[in-house]
Amino acid sequence: MPAPRCPLSRHVKQVPLVAFLALALAGTGGAAAQDRDYPVRPVRWVVGFPAGGSTDIVARILGAWLQERLGQPFLVENRPGAGSNIAAEMAVNAAADGYTLLSVTSANAINATVNRKTLSFDILTQIAPVAGLARGPNVLVVHPSIPATTVAEFVAYAKARPGRLNMGTPGVATTGHMAGELFKAMAGIDLVHVPYRGSAPAVTDLIAGQVQMMVDAMVTTLPHIQSGKLRALAVTTATRSEALPNVPTIAETVPGYEAVIWYGVGVPQGTPAGIIGRLNREINAGLASTKIKSQLAELGVTPITSSPPEFGAFVKAEIDKWEKVIRVSGTKVD
Repeated sequence: MPAPRCPLSRHVKQVPLVAFLALALAGTGGAAAQDRDYPVRPVRWVVGFPAGGSTDIVARILGAWLQERLGQPFLVENRPGAGSNIAAEMAVNAAADGYTLLSVTSANAINATVNRKTLSFDILTQIAPVAGLARGPNVLVVHPSIPATTVAEFVAYAKARPGRLNMGTPGVATTGHMAGELFKAMAGIDLVHVPYRGSAPAVTDLIAGQVQMMVDAMVTTLPHIQSGKLRALAVTTATRSEALPNVPTIAETVPGYEAVIWYGVGVPQGTPAGIIGRLNREINAGLASTKIKSQLAELGVTPITSSPPEFGAFVKAEIDKWEKVIRVSGTKVD
């Protein structure tokens, strides 16, 4: 992406050249010193989900890397609730000094639309993008009693029973819910949405046959797929997953379908560019390491490296995408 033109360029002629150069050099020196010295105390990494979940694990993996590289603790602080909005609000109101990081995820992109009227912040304008971390698929899974072994067979089965099959989700407006709504809309099927308070109870009821299908993260579904308690029909990414190489994508049956779980990191808007740049470089170096690639692969996700502007553009595109799905599905949060 080409660098934007400096907004000061049209005013340069109004400033004496010597003074302008002095100001520029002073700014450059300050930024360099800031980059070199940061961090000088522990950094907190706010995560909007409970400990032990995929967002938490990804943050801890990269936090350990940053601690090793930068010499200060990167302490994960779990602040679950309101679909990760509590954590985001904390970060928005924190000092813009580089000592508060926020896990930015696909949940934030969904919340930006579905909770627009009630949110006290704007994730796009009040959280500055730092870097992408990882991305991976949800998995479309069904109870073994469903006589469908492919997406095409499931679609045909559902079309013959409109409104009679239940779709469990981790909750209203979660990534699993939205991925399921996108599938319903693009496949032209009518499933009854049954929201739960998290993935664990939803998967428990799916195994028990109380609901017939769901779309959920690989970290929660993979053990049950491997044990035979659930049947995987497809993954939601555009390409197949290395963790389930024999499981097709939904897009192989429903062209154009894609719903990605993704993880990134941001900081309060106004955080110095030198700090953002250093964090981005160190994170990208970690994502390129064999060790971290292996750790992420165990979660069924792959690294995504990006510059801060690239990650910001990606978040904006995801918000736009899910806004359309939310509008079509009529999803509302009470």
